[in-house]
Amino acid sequence: MLDANLSRWLEAHAEPLDRGVHDAEDVLPQLAASGLLGLGVSEALGGDGGTTLDAVDAVAEVATYSLTSAFVLWGQRSFIEYLLVSDNAGLRERLLGDMLAGRVAGATGLSNAMKFLSGIEQLGVTAQEQDGGWQLQGRMPWVTNLRKSGFVVAAAIDLPGREPFVAALPGDLSGLQRSDDLQLIGMQSSNTAALDVRDVRLDREWLLGQDARSYLGKVRPAFLGLQCGMSIGLARRALAETERNLDSRRSVLEDECARVRDQLASTEAQLKQGLREGRFVGQPAAMFKVRIALAEVVAEAIQLELQSSGGKAYLQAHGEGFARRLRESAFVPVITPSLVQLRTELKRLASA
Repeated sequence: MLDANLSRWLEAHAEPLDRGVHDAEDVLPQLAASGLLGLGVSEALGGDGGTTLDAVDAVAEVATYSLTSAFVLWGQRSFIEYLLVSDNAGLRERLLGDMLAGRVAGATGLSNAMKFLSGIEQLGVTAQEQDGGWQLQGRMPWVTNLRKSGFVVAAAIDLPGREPFVAALPGDLSGLQRSDDLQLIGMQSSNTAALDVRDVRLDREWLLGQDARSYLGKVRPAFLGLQCGMSIGLARRALAETERNLDSRRSVLEDECARVRDQLASTEAQLKQGLREGRFVGQPAAMFKVRIALAEVVAEAIQLELQSSGGKAYLQAHGEGFARRLRESAFVPVITPSLVQLRTELKRLASA
C-alpha cells in the first residue's frame, strides 16, 4: 500500500522521530503526499474512496516502520472520521479539504471523552452558554497531533444541566494555550502536548455533535479500529524481525512464532469483520476484547524478537531498531483507553 518514497522516508526517520530529534512538522505532509489521509473517504467529499478498513490497513503499514508516524496518522484520520460522522455539513465543508491535504492537523482530543463514555472519568472541559455559542473552561492533559503550524482539536464538553456535546476547537482561539511537547520516553515527534482552555469563546458553527454520548458511540469503532492498526503493524514488524533472526540455534522459537502470527491474523480478521458489519457500534465489549488481544500479541511478538536476537539486541550498535520497538510496545497498553480501563469496563458490563 505504501509508496516507495514514503517507505524509505519512514525507515530512515523512524529513530529520530521516536527520539524527537527530527522536526515533527514533517510527518503530516509526508503522509498526505502519499495519499493516505483520503482512504475511506468518499470521492464525492474529496477522498480516495474505500472504507475505514483501508485506513486501518494504512495505519498498520506505517506502524511497521514508525509508530510515531502511525500515531500521527491515527490522530489525523480519526479527526477526519469525526467530520464524516457529524451532522454539521458546513463545518465538514470548511475543514475537510485542509485535513485531507494535511494543511491543518486534526487533533483527536476525545481520549477523555471515550473514558467518559465508559463511565471512567468526568469530562475535562465545561461550558456555559452564551449568545450564539459557549464560554469554555478546562484542560486536556494529553493530545496528539497539535501541530504548531496549525491544528483543530476535537473535545467533548460538559454543559451543566444539559447533555454534553462535542465540538472542534481551532488552535488560534483566544485562551486556548498549548503546552510544550510532553516529555515522552519515545514517539516524541508526534506533537503531543497539553491544552489549557481558559475563557475560550466558541461559536456554534464549530459543533460536531449535539449529543456527546450518541456521537461518541458512532465514532468509537473507527477511533479504536484505527488505533488497533498501530498494534497490528508493530506486531507484524516484530514477527518479521524474529523470522529473520531464526537459525538452527533458535529454531525452537519457530512454533511459538507461528502461533503468535496465527493469533495476530485471527484477531485482525475479527477486527475487520466487526468494522465491516458495523457490529461494534452496538457491541463495544467485542471491540474492547479485540483491542486487548492485539496488545497481548504485540507484547509476545516483541519478546520473540528479543529472544531470537539474543544478546546483540542489547548492544546499541545492533539493537537500535529493537530498542525503539520495545519503547513503542510500552505505549500500546497505556494509550487511551488503556488496557486497565478496558478491562475495568468489561468487568462492569459483565456484572451489569
